[in-house]
Amino acid sequence: MILLNSGDGQVSEQSDGVSLPIRQSELRYQRNQLLRGFRKPVHLNSCGSSGILDEKGKINGAVNKILQPFRLSQQQLREISTHLLKGMEKGLKKQNNSDVTIKMIHTFVRHTADRTENGDFLVLHVDKNVKVMLVELLEDGEIAKLFDHLADYLYRFLDSQGIKDQKLPLGFSFAYPCEKGAMIEGTKELEIPELENKNIISLLNAAISKREDFNIGYAVLVNDVVATMMSCAYHDLSSEIGLIVGDGTNACYMEELCNEEGVKESVCINTEWAAFGDDGVLDDFRTNIDKELDLKSRKPFKSTFEKMISGMYMGEIVRLILVKLVNEKLLFQGLTTPVLLEKDSFKTQHIFEIEKDAEGLDKASEILKSLGLQPSHEDCEVVQQVCIAVSTRSAHLCAAGLATIANRIRNNRGLRHFDTTVAVDGTVYNEHPK
Repeated sequence: MILLNSGDGQVSEQSDGVSLPIRQSELRYQRNQLLRGFRKPVHLNSCGSSGILDEKGKINGAVNKILQPFRLSQQQLREISTHLLKGMEKGLKKQNNSDVTIKMIHTFVRHTADRTENGDFLVLHVDKNVKVMLVELLEDGEIAKLFDHLADYLYRFLDSQGIKDQKLPLGFSFAYPCEKGAMIEGTKELEIPELENKNIISLLNAAISKREDFNIGYAVLVNDVVATMMSCAYHDLSSEIGLIVGDGTNACYMEELCNEEGVKESVCINTEWAAFGDDGVLDDFRTNIDKELDLKSRKPFKSTFEKMISGMYMGEIVRLILVKLVNEKLLFQGLTTPVLLEKDSFKTQHIFEIEKDAEGLDKASEILKSLGLQPSHEDCEVVQQVCIAVSTRSAHLCAAGLATIANRIRNNRGLRHFDTTVAVDGTVYNEHPK
């Protein structure tokens, strides 16, 4: 989790000697420290004469020119924050979801945990992978086949725990945008158009009923980012913002809205900020590499913000940069391989390995050789810098988004300072070494 304090003044928190580009926000980090991607450019040591590095051991001008668009300035991040806030406000005022890019979905979660909750609950989480869990709270393409598969996962889990005869309530954590129990659209390359506008809980109940070998109690559908915030809030009552940085990205927070009687009340809003920029407001901040990746994706012109941040796309962004450097004779002596030219051959996991402090360059050499390349030490240093540029931009954009949300909450409540804990989950956050 991240502890976040939003105040009404300009704050400049230092991390590795570089000011965080977040206006009016101060960030203190715990666990993997997601936002420590903010760092100074590393001055590389020249080990050869290929011209990738200059005589002072710095990346030469041609390489820097390609990487520079990924290094967003504080002013650019403030502009992105402004666009995000406008998109959020528009989403809150929407008449229907087709009118906006940032959906700002009303989750009907009225408050976070207060530690009075108790009992046993099942959790079924669906993303690219399926997870089934039994949670004990102590005081203090083919739809039918898909849901048959989920029901089978549930049965096997219940059987393994010896509780298949119990009728437990279920929390269904679903990593795709839903409103009023129905999926709005597929994201993160999910293409099951038949599932759109279908009630997810009804489909699951139907699949379970067909089996007649187990049953569940009432079931509640919740987005994974909301589940992340709620689970954190059970242990830390100050948690009012949730963030996912994994294969995809999303955020939620506690918003102050007026009910039908005009009385303000708190409600959790699922922003679905992956689609931020689908209306073109981020075009000035996207690189040619971003645009190339988007056009070759399964869903062009969709999930713009997500494609600049999340683990599903970071590795491919790095690969496209490397191919560009090779084509301009700035890397691997201008020689490429069929594997390097293959889409998604450079994995986001490779970025995590290459950015490790101690063995990063050795890992870079190992990974590049697995792609059929024969890298020099100098090549490995440049590849490491490419990885740093891509992951740092991801961290900057997440930070700008969190600052936007924190300042909105502070302004809504008329506070000079606002302290909260941000609940964070996802493979990028959990596995990135920084």
